[in-house]
Amino acid sequence: MKTKLRREEIEKLLSTSTGPLSGKRLAAHFHVSRQVIVQDIALLRANGLDIVSTNRGYVLQKQKTTHQRVFKVRHTEDQTEEELNLVVDLGGRFQDVFVYHRVYGLIRTDLKICSRYDVAVYMKEISSGKSSELLNITSGYHYHTIEADSEEILDLIQDRLQEKGFLAPLSDYEPVNFWEKHLEQRA
Repeated sequence: MKTKLRREEIEKLLSTSTGPLSGKRLAAHFHVSRQVIVQDIALLRANGLDIVSTNRGYVLQKQKTTHQRVFKVRHTEDQTEEELNLVVDLGGRFQDVFVYHRVYGLIRTDLKICSRYDVAVYMKEISSGKSSELLNITSGYHYHTIEADSEEILDLIQDRLQEKGFLAPLSDYEPVNFWEKHLEQRA
């Protein structure tokens, strides 16, 4: 079997396997040495495949499809922890927080909050008093890009934010109507 074809077959085997495939097993399957398999795996990785070596063999990391939506919200500092926990409890992941300021324009920072632990760490840091939340410069209004594994989870998050009274309408000076885009996608 030619080298290129063998590598394509290794990729197929890894992508359809339900568990790790050992180098010994792959070598026996292709009638080559384990060293040849190690070299093939190295070249497949160099070509962009995310292959992980475990103590039981090789595993192809499967890319999870993620979905994102921007939510405009308004709440007080005292409600921040409630908002963050509501979203992560439903399977959402905060990518960022940003505000549109009439004078300064867009002010944005990454959050990367994915769990209650991340929320607790964030709340401890922000409560130190050295800095304050961005929502303070825009009367509580701010945005979050939230990521989830499905549109259904994002819909549930949107519904719960609405129920809590956290969702906010867009203003004239805001450049993008995120809601219209989302409604068009749902129609």
